[in-house]
Amino acid sequence: MATARTDDGVDLYYEETGQGVPIVFVHEFAGDMGSWEYQVRHFGKRYRCITFNARGYPPSSVPTDVAAYSQTRAYKDIVAVMDSAGIERAHIVGLSMGGFAALHLGLHHPERARSLCVAGAGYGAEPEHQPLFRHESEIAAAFLLQQGMEAFAEKYALGPTRLPFKNSDPRGFEEFKRNLARHSALGSANTQLGVQRDRPSLYSLTDALKNLNVPTLVMVGDEDRPCLAPGLMLNATIPTAALSVIPNCGHTINLEAAEEFDRVLNDFLAHADSGRWPRHEWDAGGDSITGMSSQASGARQ
Repeated sequence: MATARTDDGVDLYYEETGQGVPIVFVHEFAGDMGSWEYQVRHFGKRYRCITFNARGYPPSSVPTDVAAYSQTRAYKDIVAVMDSAGIERAHIVGLSMGGFAALHLGLHHPERARSLCVAGAGYGAEPEHQPLFRHESEIAAAFLLQQGMEAFAEKYALGPTRLPFKNSDPRGFEEFKRNLARHSALGSANTQLGVQRDRPSLYSLTDALKNLNVPTLVMVGDEDRPCLAPGLMLNATIPTAALSVIPNCGHTINLEAAEEFDRVLNDFLAHADSGRWPRHEWDAGGDSITGMSSQASGARQ
């Protein structure tokens, strides 16, 4: 157990398990460091696993000012934890809100990432859905401050992308909901407003994403419909991306399908560390289905 101090004076609680190449796990809005327990048990046997609670999630600090929360702060907090732990480069694995943070770390500090796993990231990212997403974030924040964390957990956990978890693993779902109910209402409300509502659309980052050269695994559940199209976009835009779609699975894929999640992630990390992670070759044939048209064009030149 340790604490990282950020440059704006926020304390971030983190834990380490195992030895070897480091992996930093970054949790979703409805989770915390404990949400990665299945992954830490699996990967802690061969890797040095770091989990931490984001700002706003006790025992990490809960700043009272919304201005202390942002997408920029989210990825900088990952760096702060790495610096505190003495880690120069790590595999960064993030889910949902954590997936956004992992991706932004890759864009701004690619030298700190051995690889990126961007799982379940994309809700509200499509430009036409952003106004509704921002409105929902404001409603969620107001609900949290007015009715408290337990009432919020009862409502939020029954969102459509969470129901596959409830249906496939009722006991695991109830545990997820109980853990969510223990979070800070103020920290969660400020996270909704500062990080969620105000984050830039992934579609506004395409120029930067085209230049991202870190091995990247995009993961999404096939029942997590708001994240499917953004996942496809990330895979098509990032030249070093691969896409894994987990069947019969909603948003909380690391809990709903822990064994499959760990299997896919394990193969990805090994491939990324091999130094032979591929890049897309789509440009070689242009828009041609077979590549024959580009070959013929080249032959005529």
